[in-house]
Amino acid sequence: VLDKPDTRTDRKLARHLVSLYYDPSVIKKTESKSRILTIEQLTEYISYCRNAVSPVLSDEAANALVQGYVAMRKQGISRRTISATTRQLESLIRLSEAHARMRLSNVVEIFDVEEALRLMKVALQQAATDPRTGRIDIDLLQTGRSTSHRDKLATLQTEIKKIILESPTPNIKSDIVLGKLVAQSETDISKIDFEEVLNMLVEEEVISLSGDIRSRTIRRLV
Repeated sequence: VLDKPDTRTDRKLARHLVSLYYDPSVIKKTESKSRILTIEQLTEYISYCRNAVSPVLSDEAANALVQGYVAMRKQGISRRTISATTRQLESLIRLSEAHARMRLSNVVEIFDVEEALRLMKVALQQAATDPRTGRIDIDLLQTGRSTSHRDKLATLQTEIKKIILESPTPNIKSDIVLGKLVAQSETDISKIDFEEVLNMLVEEEVISLSGDIRSRTIRRLV
């Protein structure tokens, strides 16, 4: 199932998820004063906030969550990457609620959502930035492999398969295949990616491998 960004459906889904946490009948606001706390006091304070406060979303906060989620999704439309999923939206809701709890507020306000969005963006930049493109890619968190890396492996697989199928004999040394691949490729090819693609072709029963990893023989099966 492909998770393709679409502004209309993303907004509709976001509103539905936000509505699960949203109670417009609660309008009461609670003010709090800030001061420096010791570690023990902070621990007790956090425990109290968790148990005593159950904030709900205000109209402004609910709209801000929807708009923030849609904006995050739009970042991936032109690059064929997933920059946010409903999991990130649910995390934004929980972060917004947690921020309101820390203020001892029964209502999640728009500035709670703004802080949740800021924290989410910082976290994604640190954990889900594709080093090849410098862009956020949620696939990197969910699968350990970015969209650009997955596309690169697919291209390598096609090129390696072509070299093997065009070989005049059914057996060919892996270092010969790698040499031809490097000669015709415009990008750097790592030994790790090459070996991973070979293993993928073995799983697909296109080839079999024999011999030591330093000098393996590839046998064509198709």
